[in-house]
Amino acid sequence: MLPALIPELIFTIPSPDDGVWDLGPVPIRGYALCIILGIVAAIWIGERRWVARGGRPGDVQDIAIWAVPFGIVGARLYHVATDWERYFGDGENPVTALYVWRGGLGIWGGVALGAVGAYLGCRAKGIRFLPMADALAPGVLVAQAIGRWGNWFNQELYGRPTDLPWGLEIDREHWPTECDYPEGSGTCTFEVGTTFHPTFLYECLWNLAAFVLVIWLERRFKLGYGRVMAVYVMAYTAGRGWIEYLRIDDVQLENVFGLRFNVWTSIVLFVAAAIYFVVSMRRHPGREESVYRDGRGPEPDAEDVTADEPEAGTDPAEDADPQDESGDDAPAARKVSTED
Repeated sequence: MLPALIPELIFTIPSPDDGVWDLGPVPIRGYALCIILGIVAAIWIGERRWVARGGRPGDVQDIAIWAVPFGIVGARLYHVATDWERYFGDGENPVTALYVWRGGLGIWGGVALGAVGAYLGCRAKGIRFLPMADALAPGVLVAQAIGRWGNWFNQELYGRPTDLPWGLEIDREHWPTECDYPEGSGTCTFEVGTTFHPTFLYECLWNLAAFVLVIWLERRFKLGYGRVMAVYVMAYTAGRGWIEYLRIDDVQLENVFGLRFNVWTSIVLFVAAAIYFVVSMRRHPGREESVYRDGRGPEPDAEDVTADEPEAGTDPAEDADPQDESGDDAPAARKVSTED
């Protein structure tokens, strides 16, 4: 009996007892910490990639000032819109829609409005948007991989029950009340000790694998003009589609023609990104020569300027034509004018 229990004891994934730690009067929330770490990682990766593309150091941080607030607002709006009864239903408090620290950020809204913020920042700094999007895209995958661990701290967005050895333990108070499981029941029926698919872990690993794939494809085919971003969208949505299908949490607007709303979103975005990739390859093969708009790039280095100037100790007049246009001797003319 004991040997049969060993695999379960070793491989079952426990959930944290508490996702909040008090640092004096300041609560440190695991969910928020994961989001912040993800943002920092995305900026760091994006900065290195941007400089490698010929951009100025610090540009990515400046764009992040625009993109991050827009992204957080967009992510929250998407979550509230697709699960609105949790905040605006009967007996609910609409003010809780503002409690971002409790969890609930929809990646689709985050990427969409984050891109709008990045575009505005690029316009203000004279940066071409598509090269910046290509520089940032792989880092966003890493940010999403880190951010998904916030769902683990909150014991949310897990999958169906499973007896796989890496099943996720979820406390009873975090079980959904309406999830239609078993199918057709309209309620949730779980036995004590039930473990669930760790969809947060699946998506984390998928995003990291997609990061490697996107980097390899970019280097192999010299992708530009937004095609790195398109590959990011295709790689992410391909994984998000099947991972989303495993989830059992109650999300409004689901079961559209038999599929969850987020699955349809993944399908539509994958097709749109694929079409953009093909059209972009035909219209703009290769990669952008400059990542800045005309006249908005960095000033030339002092070394480049002095390289075109004459060396010290040389007289430019020595290389000039000794005679002027009238045929008179130029040095003599200069001598006469000096005596005058």
